[in-house]
Amino acid sequence: MSFKHIVILLISTGMVMGCGSIAKNTESRLATPSQHRSYRHAIPQDIIKEDTDTIKDRLYSRYQEWRGVRYRLGGASRSGIDCSAFVKIIYETEFGLTLPRTALSQAELGDEINQEELEAGDLVFFKTGRHSWHVGIYLEKRKFLHVSSKKGVTLSRLDNIYWRSKYWKSVRI
Repeated sequence: MSFKHIVILLISTGMVMGCGSIAKNTESRLATPSQHRSYRHAIPQDIIKEDTDTIKDRLYSRYQEWRGVRYRLGGASRSGIDCSAFVKIIYETEFGLTLPRTALSQAELGDEINQEELEAGDLVFFKTGRHSWHVGIYLEKRKFLHVSSKKGVTLSRLDNIYWRSKYWKSVRI
């Protein structure tokens, strides 16, 4: 089955939920880390050479452009967007890297790192329910950029009581 057919199937059954829940039987059909090996350490060399301040500046610029865009489960545009679509769009426009569509698939990429090692551009993941995940992009000083279901595109802190309790892992792609 082609990627296009899988996407159509997921959309038609309402399972494209980058930040939301996912049906129990869907989990087994998700891509495994080995299917995403091509993403490991795939950030282009010109981006690797950029310093952290430049990456932060680029991410803050994207935040200013998207700030307040409302959350919409399965959304992928300025009329409504979810967390994984937002991360996917930012990575494509800023780093030229195409990521998978769901937070869970994005969590399978790159190398897991400790919170103390976070740098601008790293991904932070949260387990928000039994079968739901959330993703954001780390900026600096324990702040991350993401799409909140209440505030839309916003900045939050890792040490916020809610996010601290839901934190799952961090990944460097």
